[in-house]
Amino acid sequence: MTRHEDIARVTHEANRAWQLVTGDPAPSPHWDDAPGWQRDSAIEGVAGALAGRTPEQSHEGWLAHKQAGGWVWGAVKDEAAKTHPCMVPYASLPPDQRVKDRLFTAIVQAITADDDTPG
Repeated sequence: MTRHEDIARVTHEANRAWQLVTGDPAPSPHWDDAPGWQRDSAIEGVAGALAGRTPEQSHEGWLAHKQAGGWVWGAVKDEAAKTHPCMVPYASLPPDQRVKDRLFTAIVQAITADDDTPG
């Protein structure tokens, strides 16, 4: 496992915990049970955070990645239908979703704060 994958595992599990606390009707599975696309998305998010992306930029990158994969806005997160309620600009996200993006970035920064070679 690479350093990015290790960090992605931590951010994924923290986001999953936040989903459970906030009552998300479709929380992500544990990292080991997550589909490859979800793990890849987290690893890509880690790379972005290490490159200095803000939580807003991180969301916009996620949004562009999803749109390129054919995902569209939908009231319910549905992998088969490729719909997701977070397929909106960052400013339009519900507050709990913006917290999730801030948590992701903060965790990456915390883990790598004293790391001269984060990659």
